[in-house]
Amino acid sequence: MLKIGNVEMNNQVVLAPMAGVCNSAFRLTVKEFGAGLVCAEMVSDKAINLKNEKTMNMLYIDERENPLSLQIFGGEKESLVQAAKFVDKNTNADIIDINMGCPVSKIIRCEAGARWLLDPNKIYDMVSAVVDAVDKPVTVKMRIGWDDEHIFAVKNAQAVERAGGSAVAIHGRTRLQMYEGKANWDIIREVKNSVNIPIIGNGDVETPQDAKRMLEETGVDGVMIGRAALGNPWMIYRTVKYLETGQLMDEPGVREKMDVCVLHMDRLIALKNENIAVREMRKHAAWYLKGVRGNAKARKGINECNTREDVVTLLYDMVEEIEAKESTIQMA
Repeated sequence: MLKIGNVEMNNQVVLAPMAGVCNSAFRLTVKEFGAGLVCAEMVSDKAINLKNEKTMNMLYIDERENPLSLQIFGGEKESLVQAAKFVDKNTNADIIDINMGCPVSKIIRCEAGARWLLDPNKIYDMVSAVVDAVDKPVTVKMRIGWDDEHIFAVKNAQAVERAGGSAVAIHGRTRLQMYEGKANWDIIREVKNSVNIPIIGNGDVETPQDAKRMLEETGVDGVMIGRAALGNPWMIYRTVKYLETGQLMDEPGVREKMDVCVLHMDRLIALKNENIAVREMRKHAAWYLKGVRGNAKARKGINECNTREDVVTLLYDMVEEIEAKESTIQMA
């Protein structure tokens, strides 16, 4: 099983920290589908230190989500340490994660995220300062490098280990690749072989079979699933079951998918308010609808929904239409 510092997981499957997605409503839903560890979306160290109201709300964790890793980002040591101390003492997160993989320009301009990938010495300096300041285990999420000419993944992971970091999650793409192209699992394997702390592999895990292959080919201690879980927490459940038993569970039916979509929305409404939650749910509903036969009208209509009732009516009208068609075919 995966163990990070003193935190033990039930299995090796980890939900990736995805910005704009991994709030408590989504994390709890994925947790209930069996994720060993869920990761919160990244939060700015400066916003934590300023006690920004929106940011404080982002630090909310439902106790049913634990074990949970809460991710912070920043480019200045004092600010990062101060934010880490706040998270350590004022949240029920189990692990503090430092983002050094975000490829987005506005994060890079703050000398944060993937900018760290160019400087193993900075990584050591920053991570050791945070480790010394907090009681919770400290981990890092990183990419393999900045671009093909600057791949310092092994040195960077060794710097994290030397600094007292408890684990590294590594995405097999460079900053330049963003989310395009193929993830390089060979470098993930090199990183795993170069350190003694747990390594969690990330990138191109789209099926339960991919997860098993990553564990076998790279030797990593855990496998991190990101985009494949969007609108599809069954990916987590099916992966956990496949790794445990070798059995590939069935994909969910359309009604089951919409039931979970509505549950997710209701949690989002409780977390925010109906107006904000329904607008935010549009992208999630589109993900839940992906792959559903005959979903074109629903996908188009979802962006015009403004209330919970609108969403529920649209989704279940579609379900009944699909079920009626299937019933007609079976009777024929």
